[in-house]
Amino acid sequence: MPSDQERTFLLDQRVGRLATADGNGAPHVLPVGYALRAESLYITIDDKPKRTSGRKLKRLQNITENPRVAVIVDRYDEDWSRLGWVMLRGRAEILDDGEEHDTAQALLRARYPQLTGMQIAGYPVIALRIERVTSWGNLRR
Repeated sequence: MPSDQERTFLLDQRVGRLATADGNGAPHVLPVGYALRAESLYITIDDKPKRTSGRKLKRLQNITENPRVAVIVDRYDEDWSRLGWVMLRGRAEILDDGEEHDTAQALLRARYPQLTGMQIAGYPVIALRIERVTSWGNLRR
């Protein structure tokens, strides 16, 4: 699990990059908002326009085919002594409803006020079950 310093770093940052791969190993990486709770990191699907043409989102399709995922959260600064990142790896689950789904969306709404006006209750949540944490650099505030 993340150390206290890694957890603080994750909570201080606003965006991460979710890496998934399909059943053939083809990678797909995109920026995401996230919330952290205990041993899981949550990412919700929101109602911003997406180019799916009626298809399942690539990240969800990939998780269905291959649940091994990673999220990296980094900080860039022109002062390279402040560079740092935390990477979380594990298995992802897609939560379509239920108590954990609703709790995750509440955490995400609290973290990102932009979600307040969105009708996200019917959208899935990706739950990354953290199995491995790697970090590098300056994680201090």
